[in-house]
Amino acid sequence: MSLALTDLLGFAAAACTTLSFVPQVLKIRRTRSTGDISAGMYWLFIFGLALWLGYGAIIGSWPILLANTLTIALATAVLWMKWRFERSTAA
Repeated sequence: MSLALTDLLGFAAAACTTLSFVPQVLKIRRTRSTGDISAGMYWLFIFGLALWLGYGAIIGSWPILLANTLTIALATAVLWMKWRFERSTAA
């Protein structure tokens, strides 16, 4: 089965936008510094990603489904580390 050009374009865009979060996740993990991370922005972002995920499911778009699932996982990791590292600093 060959992929349509639109799917290839979608997967390329998805890879770029999703992978852009990896350096942030790695930096937070390494430095344990999350003071400049806005939890509100990440919660709103995750909500938007969930909406995109629903949209991708409705139209049956694998690039949208894959990208948003992975990006939700990365953004959730950032929020989890923010909660964990700020909690351990406060204690």
